[in-house]
Amino acid sequence: MPRLSFRALGPKEWNDLEELFGPRGACGGCWCMWWRLPRPAFNAGKGDGNRRAMKRLVDAGKVPGILAYEGERAVGWCSVAPRADFGGLARSRVLAPVDDTPVWSVTCFFVAKDRRHAGVTGELLEAAVRYAKSKGARIVEGYPVEPGEGGTADAFAWTGLASVFRRAGFTEAARRSARRAVYRKAVW
Repeated sequence: MPRLSFRALGPKEWNDLEELFGPRGACGGCWCMWWRLPRPAFNAGKGDGNRRAMKRLVDAGKVPGILAYEGERAVGWCSVAPRADFGGLARSRVLAPVDDTPVWSVTCFFVAKDRRHAGVTGELLEAAVRYAKSKGARIVEGYPVEPGEGGTADAFAWTGLASVFRRAGFTEAARRSARRAVYRKAVW
């Protein structure tokens, strides 16, 4: 695989995100707003509404994640921000906070179809940890899935696979579900 570079998503990178996500908005019109919006708002905004919501975040100066580039082409996305930016996590019993320590959260990955199964997710995760650390994070958290028998379809691995997190030095901090756990990595 050619060497990847990484950029925080800002207004200059917006078109790259649109091209990567395509007309379906990554997965079914999500536009990486699943964890950011209340469920009724997310469902009502599927597609263009969620795209506009993400664009408003970017235009307001928020950095909702990072892009992986192969040359000038964006080939991957990772949502990373302070946990407080993801209201959906606060509503989840399975992914409830482990304690009251402030953390940054890695909530989503999207990789171009022709670059899947090529290590992009692992590199994105490591770049997300570096980015969070550069912004003052002391702990980075993720919510990956454990594949069941026969594996996990790409469409259902959008929070990442536990094996990728373990390879990146994350350890399980809480498990409230057979298929999903809270993984953490100290970065200070």
